[in-house]
Parts: sequence; structure tokens; C-alpha cells
Amino acid sequence: MKKYLIPVLLIVLGFSARLLPHPANFAPIGAIALFGALYLPKKYALIVPIIAMFISDIFIGFYSWQIMLAVYTSFVLMGVIGLLVRNKKSFSTILGGTLLGSVLFFLITNFAVWAFGTMYAHNFSGLIQSYTMAIPFFKNSLLGDIFYVTILVGSYELLNLTSKFKNSILQKV
Repeated sequence: MKKYLIPVLLIVLGFSARLLPHPANFAPIGAIALFGALYLPKKYALIVPIIAMFISDIFIGFYSWQIMLAVYTSFVLMGVIGLLVRNKKSFSTILGGTLLGSVLFFLITNFAVWAFGTMYAHNFSGLIQSYTMAIPFFKNSLLGDIFYVTILVGSYELLNLTSKFKNSILQKV
């Protein structure tokens, strides 16, 4: 039961944060994908953010399957980034992974909006317009990813450090 606690808490966090009022794109799913890949057993790493997304999408509503596929794929890629740096965790690798994940999300999802949507002309100018119009959302997405990665990783590492400190004191007694 204990081994499911963190994955379930992450799913609840992702699900709840998407349903509660928040600035557009300021949500923890990307951070959950990265954090999960850094710290959870590998079998949970990529599925936890997808479950949180899917459950919340049931309530929020589904939209174009092509764009949804791009969104879900972007979060899986953020998890893959976490798996790649999992054994080299440091401030710089986690920050770099967060930034790379945010940029990939921006590029992939806005390309999909341009390619499969009807808001922009299907030419190079329309693609540039799609990316330009998405910059405010990218700002929120990036800030949200940095904020939630900081909270998740910081809390986890602090609890780990506290636990190690407590154990070392108990061993001396």
C-alpha cells in the first residue's frame, strides 16, 4: 500500500490542480511527469501524469484527438527526459530537464494546434503566428513547471534528508 502513496498523491495533485481555477497552462502535469521519472519506480514514471491528465480530461472535456495526442506525448517526453537524467540528479540537470520539457511542450503542442486546427493558415506564416500567439501560455507553462518541480523535488529531497538525519541520530543512541 505504501508503495502506491506517492503515485496516487501525484495523480490527485494533477487532477485537482487542473480542475481548480488557475492561470492558463499553470498546472503541475509537466512537473509530475519529470518528478515521477526522477523518483518513482520506472513502471510508474510515464503513466502517472497520463492518468492524472485523462481523469481530469473526463471532467474538463476532450477535444481534437490529434492535439490531445500532442499534449499527452509532450508529457510522456517530459517523463523520458526525467528518466534520462534520473541517475545524474543535480540542480542543473533537473532545471535543464524542466526547461527542455517546457520548450518541447510548447513546440509540439503549438505545432499540433497549427497543423490540425483551423485558427491559423496552413503555411509558414500561420505556423509562426501560432507560436507567437502561444507565448503568453508558454510563459505560464514554464513558470508552472519550474514552480511545481521546485515544490515536488524540494519537498521530496527535504523529507529524504530529514529521514536520513533522524536515522543517523537514532543509530548514535
